[in-house]
Amino acid sequence: MINGEVNKITIVGGGSAGWMTAAALSRMFGTTHDITLIESEEIGIIGVGEATIPSIHLFHQLLGLDENEFLRETKGSIKLGIEFVNWYKAGHRYMHAFGTIGKDTGMVQFHNYWLKSYLNDPQDDLWKYSLNYQAAKHNKFERPENVNCAPLDGMPWAYHFDASLYAKYLRKYAEAKGVKRIEGKIVETKLDTETGYIANVVMENGTEVDGDLFVDCSGFRSLLMGQALGVKFRDYTDILPVNRACYVPCEGVSPITPYTRATAQDAGWSWRIPLQHRIGNGYVYCADYISDDEACSVLLRNLDGPALADPNIVKFGAGRREYGFYKNCVAIGLSNGFLEPLESTAIHFIQGAIARLIALMPVKGIDKNLVDEFNEQGATEFDMVRDFIVLHYVAQSDGEQRLKSKFWDDRRKMPIPESLRHKMDLFRNTGILSPNMYDLFKYPSWLQVLVGQGVIPQNPHAYANSIDVNNLKGYLGSISQTINNAVAPLPLHDDFLKQAIMN
Repeated sequence: MINGEVNKITIVGGGSAGWMTAAALSRMFGTTHDITLIESEEIGIIGVGEATIPSIHLFHQLLGLDENEFLRETKGSIKLGIEFVNWYKAGHRYMHAFGTIGKDTGMVQFHNYWLKSYLNDPQDDLWKYSLNYQAAKHNKFERPENVNCAPLDGMPWAYHFDASLYAKYLRKYAEAKGVKRIEGKIVETKLDTETGYIANVVMENGTEVDGDLFVDCSGFRSLLMGQALGVKFRDYTDILPVNRACYVPCEGVSPITPYTRATAQDAGWSWRIPLQHRIGNGYVYCADYISDDEACSVLLRNLDGPALADPNIVKFGAGRREYGFYKNCVAIGLSNGFLEPLESTAIHFIQGAIARLIALMPVKGIDKNLVDEFNEQGATEFDMVRDFIVLHYVAQSDGEQRLKSKFWDDRRKMPIPESLRHKMDLFRNTGILSPNMYDLFKYPSWLQVLVGQGVIPQNPHAYANSIDVNNLKGYLGSISQTINNAVAPLPLHDDFLKQAIMN
């Protein structure tokens, strides 16, 4: 198929990537396109549990999902941010909280006012001015329309959920909208001898499944994009060397905290994702610095409750395919690339690729300009997130030592992308923080990681520097008080969940 109509879409692989794709495409094109998904129950999915970022609301709004039903069906909980433990130094904690920090005035960013105060009084904590942080640390949550925080911005939220249950939930949605599911393994991918396009995939029982457009959601195997089409993998392990994760669920504890936790370890970091029915735990590490058995032992020693299964290990490498759209195939999810889950971007990458596919859906033939635009957008988003994750490993104040291990010593010495170096030096030397317009993570995110890990500029903006100290205290105090007043009446997160899943 070169110039023919693109009416038949074949999705290879299930899990979160496959069924998110099927759900979204069926919502948009279910009445005009034939959509098929192939998956094998024998292969299964990783299903370690997922933490997300607030952009997931856009996806759920597209589908028209009911939040209470979603929380009930996926055993989900609320996420207001990520707490980072030991990343600056042993025993230290900070949070990358969603939402804004303080309130900007005019053209001057808020952190400049806080910085002037902090340089006079190091006890003035930046997170006093974060609504999400204060709610998270008090284990509280309410939907933003019920939070009285005027004139400050609202309280954005995301979710933790069981990835396996999420895939089942979306499968039910997609099949109700006409998506056809085929059970079984693919043993061969046939290419058109003239165009190099995928002609069909061959099932274990000999059945051939064709398509005008194929979507590769086959995970790390990258069955279509990597194996069949041979699209090269761009390796980022020189700056993101963690390459394995040991993971295990454990019994839940009360309260169910409305935030993810990432704790720096000797050879990487560990995650904690609280759900309604359990806690998801994992240790992301580099096998050059610790054995699998040792990593699993560290993980098991630090669980909040009894393990509910034996630990599993998954191997991976940071990087992305050279192209996310090639010939008549689009790679979505792990088949396209992987960045460690430090900032909970896996679901967003799936969502972003789906959004691009919907916006750039071919109609008649596969137009090169359309493909190039898809690939440029995807590569830019991926590489910007890569820089933000690398930031966590290299952001530190001069001479400050974090965990004393070879892994962390090597991270401090490693070369970093020039795009990241510029942002860090600009902030460290001038106090100016200017994320790229294409950055997924905006000003408040960069600010919290930099300050949280000890990078403090010595000079605030000239305008902030001109403000009288007493006026400054009054301005900052009013923001802090507004936040405290907004958080005080909020229900506990546990109580919110109980009410939500009952409705």
